[in-house]
Amino acid sequence: MPKTSARLLALLSLLQTRRDWPGQELAGRLEVSPRTVRRDVDRLRELGYPIVTTKGPDGGYRLGAGTELPPLLFDDDQAVALAVALQTAAATGAGIEEAATRGLSTVRQVMPARLRHRVDSLQVTAVERPGTRPNPQADPQVLVAVSAAVRAREVLRFDYTLVSPAEADADPAGPPPRRVQPHHLITWGGRWYLVAWDLDRDDWRTFRVDRITPRTPTGPRFTPRELPGGDVAAFVTARFHGSDRPGDWPCRGEVVLDLPAHVVSAYTRDGVVEELGPDRCRLVMGAWSWPALAATIGRFDAGIQVVGPAELKDAFAYLAHRFADAATGEPG
Repeated sequence: MPKTSARLLALLSLLQTRRDWPGQELAGRLEVSPRTVRRDVDRLRELGYPIVTTKGPDGGYRLGAGTELPPLLFDDDQAVALAVALQTAAATGAGIEEAATRGLSTVRQVMPARLRHRVDSLQVTAVERPGTRPNPQADPQVLVAVSAAVRAREVLRFDYTLVSPAEADADPAGPPPRRVQPHHLITWGGRWYLVAWDLDRDDWRTFRVDRITPRTPTGPRFTPRELPGGDVAAFVTARFHGSDRPGDWPCRGEVVLDLPAHVVSAYTRDGVVEELGPDRCRLVMGAWSWPALAATIGRFDAGIQVVGPAELKDAFAYLAHRFADAATGEPG
């Protein structure tokens, strides 16, 4: 039989791996009697771990939530993963950089030497692309409030900061609070967004969390709606592309390029490339406007044949005039 201290750590590790544990199964895993398990559970409770006893024929134990954070137990991989996550917290846009730094210091201090060496060798620095503007930080308390409403499926009321001063001047009293059914809390490009069904506009909307000021209390519970397309990633990508249809762009065209398919595929993220021969391929892709689509295709240094639609041909002609004016120095 393992020593009591080692057995308590093993019991705690098991309780953290899943929600419910039958007492008999715990006893079998630890190779002790059910009575010993009961005594060890009482010892863990004395140390501050909120362990709940479950009833029923397979009654057992569950590690519950307490009013204070008790000591935690991580295996080696979990501890390293936690340290790396804390180092990259600055790139999340959640406004938790200082807390993450203090948390990393605390975790590192209690690590054994072998793990501290692994963590110290993983120095992560978040670097913004040159020329990008710093993203507004979302308030951690707002993130928690929004996440709680999403999880509880409760209507969320909040004030939403207007984008520009012109909008504020149009309504000095400010807009009324938004009422939404919150469905997903996501990150996109270093910012936090709420995907929700707007009850007043009867449509899906995305809201920047750094502009949200929640109101209390939250509203009644609701039955979740089916998100268009059923996939939040595809839905959000389509919305930021300017389309209501997941996976689609508002402008979509087809061309034939005098380049091998494997070359075009290496530089095409959202398009479909079809091989037509050793040095020719068909490319179908989309963009938020026809000139943007033509410019994107034009970056390939090769002959281009526009298959359609006519709007794409017109966009190439429009850009040709602009580029010709730029080459001669004349205003467009």
